[in-house]
Amino acid sequence: MWSGPRNISTAMMRAWENRPDTVVVDEPFYAHFLEQTRADHPGADEVIAHGETHWQTVVAQLTGNVPGGKRIYYQKQMTHHLLPHISRDWLGAVTNCFLIRDPRDAIASYTKKNHEPALEDLGFIEQAEIFNLVRARTGAIPPVIDAHDVLDNPARILSLLCEAVGVKFTPTMLSWPRGLRASDGIWAKHWYAEVESSSGFRKPTERREDVPRQLQPVYAAARELYERLFAHRLH
Repeated sequence: MWSGPRNISTAMMRAWENRPDTVVVDEPFYAHFLEQTRADHPGADEVIAHGETHWQTVVAQLTGNVPGGKRIYYQKQMTHHLLPHISRDWLGAVTNCFLIRDPRDAIASYTKKNHEPALEDLGFIEQAEIFNLVRARTGAIPPVIDAHDVLDNPARILSLLCEAVGVKFTPTMLSWPRGLRASDGIWAKHWYAEVESSSGFRKPTERREDVPRQLQPVYAAARELYERLFAHRLH
């Protein structure tokens, strides 16, 4: 599942992890991304120290046997973690899905952690690139779901997603126990406060925050990329 940051990606991971047939992995390229970019993220040194920093090893893990003898391997991925030097050949070994979010909402959430995000911080560029690559290679439109649609009607959208990837939807995906868990990345204490207190998908807020004037160019560029995938969303 390819998503940008400050989406509902962790809640979506919770939904899939609550299936008895599924094991999840949380942002497996993050340690490599931080080691390579030295991005100023909370707890970066700890993430690098505890994570896998060799992308080839990560790819081998993602395309190998499903851990724990489970049937489904749900891989929560941040699009911008797939740095340009990382091979894309392995994408053919997995089913690629895309979780998108209106950049107005993504920016509003991101600025709570970083007041001046660049377009490159938000993952829209890489999300469009991966989408186009997968579409070209498969000759088909890969599944796309929009965060607002999920929050508005999780049973409907998750049913459509399950149908698209060839698995049976189960209502266990609609709720989960509160709290952090062992499958969360070591960075959870910095980023997951909201999902930690959740037990299901929360209804979307209708109040939309204004994009700060200095971020209007970032928003405009992200919006153009977002709309390309939005046109293909399951709904």
